[in-house]
Amino acid sequence: MTLRRVSSLAAVTLSVTLAAACAKGTGNAAEPQSSFNPSATLSGSLQVMGFGGDDEIGQVRLAEAKKALGSGVKVSQVKGDLDIQQFLSAVASGQPPEIVYANRDQIGTFASRGAIVPLDSCIKGEGIDTSAFRNPALDQVTFAGHVYGIPEFNVVQITQANKDLLSQAGLTVDDVNGSSWDKVTAANKKLAKTSGGKLKVIGFDSKLPEFLPLWAKANGADLISADGKKAQLNDPKVVEALQFAVGIYEDQGGFSKVKAFRDSADFFGKGNQFATGVLGAMPMEQWYVNVLNDVSPNAPMVFDTVRGKDGKPLAFASGSAWAIPKGSKNAQAACRFAKVMTQTESWVKAAQKRVELRQKEGKVFTGLLTGNAKADEEVRKLVKPSGNPTWDSAVEKTYAANDATFSLPANPADAEFKTAWQDAVNRVLNGQQEPKAALDQAQQEAQKALDAAWAEWDKK
Repeated sequence: MTLRRVSSLAAVTLSVTLAAACAKGTGNAAEPQSSFNPSATLSGSLQVMGFGGDDEIGQVRLAEAKKALGSGVKVSQVKGDLDIQQFLSAVASGQPPEIVYANRDQIGTFASRGAIVPLDSCIKGEGIDTSAFRNPALDQVTFAGHVYGIPEFNVVQITQANKDLLSQAGLTVDDVNGSSWDKVTAANKKLAKTSGGKLKVIGFDSKLPEFLPLWAKANGADLISADGKKAQLNDPKVVEALQFAVGIYEDQGGFSKVKAFRDSADFFGKGNQFATGVLGAMPMEQWYVNVLNDVSPNAPMVFDTVRGKDGKPLAFASGSAWAIPKGSKNAQAACRFAKVMTQTESWVKAAQKRVELRQKEGKVFTGLLTGNAKADEEVRKLVKPSGNPTWDSAVEKTYAANDATFSLPANPADAEFKTAWQDAVNRVLNGQQEPKAALDQAQQEAQKALDAAWAEWDKK
């Protein structure tokens, strides 16, 4: 099963399990009836669900949060990625964890179904500085005018390319950064190599289905209205974006050939596509820079932001957030925990630890992206020039991308909406439908889900 298909199935699972939980009586969730005070002495237990925190960035902040909670609070973890069924069942049974770590694109649905509570009083009482958070990150966790999550990490995309392959084809990174789709299409044809009917070099990977929002935005379109109520999946600009991104694969023999060749690569090892010269360029999340620098520091890389047709940097922001479940038995401790895990001081201490470790390993510190813009500014001061223009450029482009993000607004049918557009893209990739027909179908499916979800919310 592919990662793309897993993503779609996960969205389906989310919608099904949320419906089941709602049927069990999760219901609407009001703000916790707690008194939040940053100087209050806390006690009791705090079970944290969905957060592994095994690396130094997690461990340093976790230590800071435990210190802020005091010795009277016993912290335990349900490690691993959030198990949605386990979480919703716990909420429905009245025995939820005290705090949950979720993807930001899950917050709207969780909020609308009453699985998590508004954090307005928590934010005010504990003095959480929401002005420090990036607007796209905060927008993702704001539903019906209330904040339901405290943003944590931020994930963005940058253009990553093999400089040698570009040079051999008479190209530069400007030809593959997305500012001209005609140039990307032409570059893809020059870079792609086949032998005996088999693909030997992927020219350009447009990273479908997951990056459709990025290509649509680059073309001046949003998949959903700003208020989260109207699907815009069959907007002509979205259709055009899908046609372009799918055409990239068709020019290389079809998506199945590209996918099979891509899946055969040692993506996280020294035999990755860039190091072995079998991938020209692709937009990719910024964390992959660290992978490349670790396992193939001498790979002939060149970086840029992804750019819209207007030539300006652009990135589709995603990430994580802390939320307090309905029925949390220690909302005060949960609120302070979320505050400390995401505050500037904690991020800086965590980054300092990573700098120390990277220095011991003789490796480059490439920065750290969070939903906290003030923290990002302070952490960036810890990034020192490496003397290697390739990796210094990667850091520069990453921070430029982080300052040019957009996100999809929270809505009560997050999962169904995502499933609709991803399934549409997959139908096109698999040759089942043409882009317009697939997106017309997705538009109907997504709007039906949105209408039903908002109608249910309006009854509360």
